[in-house]
Amino acid sequence: MPELKLAKLPDRTPVKITISVKPDLHAMLSRYAEFYRQSYGEEESVGELIPFMLQAFMEADRGFAKALKTFEDEERPASPSTKSVSNSESSR
Repeated sequence: MPELKLAKLPDRTPVKITISVKPDLHAMLSRYAEFYRQSYGEEESVGELIPFMLQAFMEADRGFAKALKTFEDEERPASPSTKSVSNSESSR
């Protein structure tokens, strides 16, 4: 099989999450959807907007990005060159 430039696509199956919000947050979300309609001329439901709002929030959270990078670095196995150095140092 030839090696393709495009990697295998990630899982894109949506995951449904159900939440309950307080009335004041619901009102704010509804207002946001109205402002969105006024700005772009397209009506989108609160439910359609929320995933994009959450993604934008998480992408802008520098503390989360730093913690995620640290977590991923700790989870990543050491490269073979690192292991070789460690093994040669431990035999001294």
